[in-house]
Amino acid sequence: MWAVSVLRAAPSRAPGRCAHSALAQLRGILEEELEGIRGAGTWKNERVITSRQGPRIRVDGVSGEIINFCANNYLGLSSHPEVIQAGLKNLKEFGAGLSSVRFICGTQSIHKNLEAKIARFHQREDAILFPSCFDANAGLFEALLTQEDAVLSDELNHASIIDGIRLCKAHKFRYRHLDMADLEAKLKEAQKHRLRLVATDGVFSMDGDIAPLKEMCQLASRYGALVFVDECHATGFLGATGRGTDELLGVRDQVTIINSTLGKALGGASGAYRVVPGPLVALLRQRARPYLFSNSLPPAIVGCASKALDMLMEDNSIVQSITAKTQRFRSRMQAAGFTISGVNHPICPVMLGDARLASAMADDMLKRGIFVIGFSYPVVPKGKARIRVQISAVHSEEDIDRCVEAFVEVGRLHGALP
Repeated sequence: MWAVSVLRAAPSRAPGRCAHSALAQLRGILEEELEGIRGAGTWKNERVITSRQGPRIRVDGVSGEIINFCANNYLGLSSHPEVIQAGLKNLKEFGAGLSSVRFICGTQSIHKNLEAKIARFHQREDAILFPSCFDANAGLFEALLTQEDAVLSDELNHASIIDGIRLCKAHKFRYRHLDMADLEAKLKEAQKHRLRLVATDGVFSMDGDIAPLKEMCQLASRYGALVFVDECHATGFLGATGRGTDELLGVRDQVTIINSTLGKALGGASGAYRVVPGPLVALLRQRARPYLFSNSLPPAIVGCASKALDMLMEDNSIVQSITAKTQRFRSRMQAAGFTISGVNHPICPVMLGDARLASAMADDMLKRGIFVIGFSYPVVPKGKARIRVQISAVHSEEDIDRCVEAFVEVGRLHGALP
């Protein structure tokens, strides 16, 4: 007689119970992380604006108009009537969107016209549109560079440049912020590689300082390197005609790749572009993943950006206006005893050091009718908290003086000024 043994399986957990346990574990992990952010004083609240963007806005829970000093609305075109009308015209004529990426059925005449206009504006060979600047930077380095190449990046470059570089297989060198001696050392080290690409912000958005492009381009020429400049915080208002830092510093013919945005000075909606030699545009249309796998820019955004460029190319006097107002704010704040980082740029970081102090002062500024935001880790390094003020061409001198007065009052209240 055969002996039969029966193996009994260990009781298993019900699938629903496992899922509930995993979710509970996730919640616990997330709450611990969030509590750490709150405890460090770096929690970021999102204030809700109930009006269109402009020098004066309305904020949920706050009565009356508030003067806005923290938008990237450098030329004041975000709500300009002509810009809005151009967006509405495209919306009616070309629809709300394309429901497609560019290479399938997402390229309209307005996209090609805007790309051509951008290339003319920068006096470059060709241009290509992207959904955002983060996407534009995510799509460049991986498409262009291989393991045979090298990329050299400023240590304080924007997160989009850093993340874009991480995606590529090139050898990566990071040089000290604005340190051309360190860049030269890294260029010497990178000589064995096929292509050498130096990547920098034209203007560093957290500090308001400007890359030394003249010296950088000289080094690039000496060591056979290409230069990439992200101009998001320069296009439209730096340089004699608002073309950016390459115009400001006289190196327009020495910068190979320019990346910039339609979401700041040029209408303030969304979208980005890159101006480069024609063959590189052709390569990006074939290989840049954010371009290949993202929907086309909506027609309304294209219309707004195109009109903003038209206005700037027809009359650049607004560029001079923002320069004078920036100097007024910086000089008066420094005279009051504040430390303002950067050079004469509309980004005016009021350096405070402590994250809780920056947040508390920003809240008290709002009570006095001034909209500013405290910046702290991880947006800026630990111990470098600040309130970043941004000047717009549509701020009046009275607006600027009122902002300075509020800073002095709040600064004394919190012990930031004697």
